[in-house]
Amino acid sequence: MKVRDILEKLNLKVCSGTAGLNREIKGGYTSDLLSDVMGNAQEGNIWITLQTHKNIMAIASLKELSAIVLVKGYKPEEDTAAESETEGIPILSTPLQTFEITGEIFELLREEK
Repeated sequence: MKVRDILEKLNLKVCSGTAGLNREIKGGYTSDLLSDVMGNAQEGNIWITLQTHKNIMAIASLKELSAIVLVKGYKPEEDTAAESETEGIPILSTPLQTFEITGEIFELLREEK
């Protein structure tokens, strides 16, 4: 499944990084603790978080994540969005709570298999 597919199926908003909408999603990871994501997220994961600062892009790039989904309608900080454009890693936003969007993404990925 591609980032574009989840974007359309779950009515997510693209905040930045549109060049990466064709990235393949291999799984997902939900956490707000950066060290946890750094230690446990896998390449190709879509990351669900409420963090909006530039450090999320450093981790997404290091771990080669497919995209980041910000919950509760959060938007990335300006420098975070700029880094997203540079890296080509999309940052998406949803008004949903973390629990809800994690479940919806999980179901979509499970259906894909």
